[in-house]
Amino acid sequence: MAQVGIARKFRIPDIIIGLTIVSIGTSMPELFVGITSSLRNAPDISVGNVIGSNICNLLLILGSTALIKDIKFHQNTKYIELPFLILTNLVLFALVQDGILSQKESCLLIFLFGCFLVYTYVSSKKEKTFEEQNTSKKISIIKSVFYVIIGVIALKYGGEFVVDNSKNLAVLFNVSDKIIGCTIIAIGTSLPELVTSIISAKKGNTDLALGNIIGSNIFNILLILGTSSFINTIHFNSSYNLEIIILYIASILLFLFPHLPKKDYMSKIEGFLFLITYFVYMMFTIFA
Repeated sequence: MAQVGIARKFRIPDIIIGLTIVSIGTSMPELFVGITSSLRNAPDISVGNVIGSNICNLLLILGSTALIKDIKFHQNTKYIELPFLILTNLVLFALVQDGILSQKESCLLIFLFGCFLVYTYVSSKKEKTFEEQNTSKKISIIKSVFYVIIGVIALKYGGEFVVDNSKNLAVLFNVSDKIIGCTIIAIGTSLPELVTSIISAKKGNTDLALGNIIGSNIFNILLILGTSSFINTIHFNSSYNLEIIILYIASILLFLFPHLPKKDYMSKIEGFLFLITYFVYMMFTIFA
């Protein structure tokens, strides 16, 4: 990944790369879909994309990753990053109870996003050691930046394509924008997280996989919903409360896993539990 190539040139630790560089990069599809949805007055696609992607990230992607290799939790992840993720979910739930996510409320989300970036920057400065990765290809900074720019341009047009055709699908199959957003779009925009996490797990680099998911979920709510609601006030469908509760419970479980046997790890059994929960949720969403 081009962003990782840039970050490693500056010797940034893998957990920080996962929390910031990789998670921002893999969340770009959600960002462009969210912005396009706001500009085209399709709030259910924007909200469904973010919440559905976050559920997919935790239950499907992290569950699949744990099945490949037990995921190790560091102290900062256990006591700072996961509680911040839970706080993010609670803030979103509180803000949308009046049925809207206003421009003023978007400023709070963007402010919290800034706080998280400051935390990750300070954490990277405190990191004393850095384990150099064995990579077969050395990518220059110029080439990495070029790839990032090309990717952003492609995502801009991809976001427009996704939103336009998603609304067509909703009409064609006579389903709501919410269902399209929480299922097809959510899974589609989460594919970068899935690929990144599985490859990282196969290479034994669970720091990158875990940081990718936690960072992506935080960015999806704070940056993407914050940016989308700043552009255009989002009218929030109360039916999304169920998804937010599922997301909150999944975050709580993830917080509890490193405190249970096998201590400091998410085991294969816990990964399987997440996968089963996701498939039950998908069946309920599609057929309820």
